[in-house]
Amino acid sequence: MKKNASQREYKKLSSQINQIEEIVHNSKPGALIEHESSIRKKLIQLKEMEKEGFKGFNDVNERYEELLEYASKKLLDDYNRKNDTDFDFYDVVRDNYNVFLNSGLMTVLTKKHIPELIAKKFEETFPSNPKDEYRKARAMRRKFYIHLGDTNTGKTYTAMERLKSAINGIYLSPLRILALENYERLNNQGAICNLLTGEEEIRHNEATHVSCTIEKGDIKKEYDVAVIDEIQMIKDDQRGAAWSRAVLGLCAKEIHICGALNAKDILIKIIEDCNDDYEIIEYKRNVPLKVQYENFNYKNAEEGDAIVVFSKKRVLSLAQHYSELGIKASIIYGDLPPEVRKKQYEQFINKETKILISTDAIGMGVNLPIRRIIFLDIKKFDGEEVRYLTSQEVKQIAGRAGRKGIYDIGYVASIGGNAKFIDERLEETDRTVKEAVIGPSEAILKIQSLPLNEKLALWSTREEVLDYYSKMDINEYLIILDKVKKYKLKEQVQWDLLKIPFDVSKEELMETFINYVEELFVRKNDTIPISECYTGNLEDLENYYQKINMYYSFCKSFKLDFDVQWIYDERLKVSDDINEILLEI
Repeated sequence: MKKNASQREYKKLSSQINQIEEIVHNSKPGALIEHESSIRKKLIQLKEMEKEGFKGFNDVNERYEELLEYASKKLLDDYNRKNDTDFDFYDVVRDNYNVFLNSGLMTVLTKKHIPELIAKKFEETFPSNPKDEYRKARAMRRKFYIHLGDTNTGKTYTAMERLKSAINGIYLSPLRILALENYERLNNQGAICNLLTGEEEIRHNEATHVSCTIEKGDIKKEYDVAVIDEIQMIKDDQRGAAWSRAVLGLCAKEIHICGALNAKDILIKIIEDCNDDYEIIEYKRNVPLKVQYENFNYKNAEEGDAIVVFSKKRVLSLAQHYSELGIKASIIYGDLPPEVRKKQYEQFINKETKILISTDAIGMGVNLPIRRIIFLDIKKFDGEEVRYLTSQEVKQIAGRAGRKGIYDIGYVASIGGNAKFIDERLEETDRTVKEAVIGPSEAILKIQSLPLNEKLALWSTREEVLDYYSKMDINEYLIILDKVKKYKLKEQVQWDLLKIPFDVSKEELMETFINYVEELFVRKNDTIPISECYTGNLEDLENYYQKINMYYSFCKSFKLDFDVQWIYDERLKVSDDINEILLEI
């Protein structure tokens, strides 16, 4: 009885093959998924009849197999065309035939073949040891001079003196204002220097040196001497990868690294692993720090005081308060353009202002004649939570007090009985930097078959073999890619967009970013517009300044024509307007 049912089913399959072949050969890709499923079911039925010895079985079975292959190839061709991939049918099915027969080609492709292929490609593209991405540097025997110590101890000065005397060299800075300061210093001292940051380029034909923000460091060029500043930033979740790249990839015979002492262990691990030589120089303060235990009184602000708070709003409010008391203050906070910071610094140095009011932005930057640092708070919001200051943060800020030859003792004051906390943090050993952050390189574009956002997500979840490396936070990358996904941009364009520096958390800036993307890649214009700011409002001017920087970055990245002089002039104009507002406060 069972055999008779099987025979009837076989005759049905035999009689249908001609019609099914005609339908499949005349179907569009969209209909082939259903046909492929139907053919697979029929092949599974035939497989169960294999031992029955039905007449012509092999011929019928072979025709269904050929038809399945034809339909699956057509599906794969359509997938390749839509996703700009080049998968081969036989590569996909090899070693996966049973899954293919039971679940279909697309299941094999997306759940089996692509993950295995991607894993293999990741292994080939990103070596297990990050140092091996930098072959040119590995072919060199480099010598590191590691200058470590507290703020205001002469570390960077010593390194820069060596850089100045080199035949050629590069300085890598954490901040544009520091890159600008050292660009001017090197040129004034006879070392012709270029300036390279994400917001500007100033080049001289006879330049032998470069001062740049660390992300702009050229690791392909060879230098005699390089200086990497603020090395403790190597642990930063978002920017630390630039420091790791510099340490691993700079092609310089002599590399000077400056920063906090807590980065010593991680540097030794990385440099020894690179088989490079190193020498560590530790620095101590010549100017002692003295904590004042009596509470600071707002009315008793003295010349040379720097008052530190942890929000722009508080900085402006305090400046207004002191203005009403007849005390002029210089103002520093994170959103302030470098040109304005420089003006504010100069006013303080030239004693046009009596005091300085700042966020912790003062902790990293130029050395100023500060007699006393005053902490009005010992907590800060770090982007995720409100927490107490770390020992390193306290030292970085408090260390700005005292200046050899001007103030031979640096004082540190506070309010609310916080002097003990400050004193303890100054004596405490800083938490050791245990991991260097690494980022994905452009090599990720070589990996085909997945969108860039998925490749970045996969990259971020791969565990590092060496426990002293960790992955950067790619959330900002993913936010940008999500915003532009509807435009179906080429992957190289997406990658270039990720390198445009701007604050993705600011809605107004993100809106401008998207407008530029649409101008270039939807409307296909060869220029992008920039709307001027007419309000005279402080926040609007600060946003406008960042829009100018974004405009510059887009034009440079995508090789658009633009008026460089207008950009420099407009920045200065906006900076002057901002400075005027601060002076009025």
